[in-house]
Amino acid sequence: MSNQHPVVVVTGSSGAGTTFVKRAFENIFRREGITPAIIEGDSFHSLSRAEFNEAVKNAEAEGNNSFSHFGPEANDFKALEALFKSYGETGTGKKRYYLHNDEEAAYHNARLGCNQGSGEFTPWEDVEAGTDILFYEGLHGMVQGDDYDVAKYVDLGVGVVPSVNLEWIQKIHRDNAERGYDPEVIVDTILRRMPDYVKHITPQFSVTDINFQRVPTVDTSNPFIARDIPTPDESLVVIRFKDVDKFGTDFPYLLNMIPHSFMSRRNTIVVPGGKMGLAMELILTPIIHDLIAKKSI
Repeated sequence: MSNQHPVVVVTGSSGAGTTFVKRAFENIFRREGITPAIIEGDSFHSLSRAEFNEAVKNAEAEGNNSFSHFGPEANDFKALEALFKSYGETGTGKKRYYLHNDEEAAYHNARLGCNQGSGEFTPWEDVEAGTDILFYEGLHGMVQGDDYDVAKYVDLGVGVVPSVNLEWIQKIHRDNAERGYDPEVIVDTILRRMPDYVKHITPQFSVTDINFQRVPTVDTSNPFIARDIPTPDESLVVIRFKDVDKFGTDFPYLLNMIPHSFMSRRNTIVVPGGKMGLAMELILTPIIHDLIAKKSI
């Protein structure tokens, strides 16, 4: 952890809604005049798309039906740990990009003068100089294991953790609408990832500083036949603080500013789903402000 070069993480499973939280942070950075170094979690996969597909086939041939992007075999957690450590100490480090599609490949090939295709990685490059904060969004921002501890170097860890049925509904709809995957293929992916989800994704949410968990107030008993995603107004957001004293969060102020919010425990505030964005701005802005203020001490 670092006063001079803070590291901020948003972590959550595929379909959890981390992009929504990323936008909230981007609004804060823009409004506060903060220059972030943006790190995409996918860039720390250790296998290209073709290599991953081949690894899945080989694993299945050996009777392993659980090889997934959620586990250490398909990720370079040591490199992610090294980046967070290096940035915290010096404000520098190495990053790269995973190229999700041809458009991204064309952009980065032109920028870097390389010739990488969709599903591959750009070459490693230095984190841009003069940034105020490192901001990571992805699957493994707080991951810990026998020989790696990414969370150790994080100054603010935010978990995005919808109830699991809602998470699956969001993933099924997103992957079908945006990526063209058949629902049956998406469900197979969810099942294949489950052991790694339990071992490597959910433990992170015990060490995050703040968790935002959206809970639907409509029936999601069978997420695999749901025709639509519950709207924000059809949900509540449970916001849990690991240490209520760490950031000096003013709960009476939040209760006053967010209509129909209430405390369910001394470290947990519940807000209407439609107020999730407002709650994030109210909670996260002073924390980011304080992290930046400490840089001048």
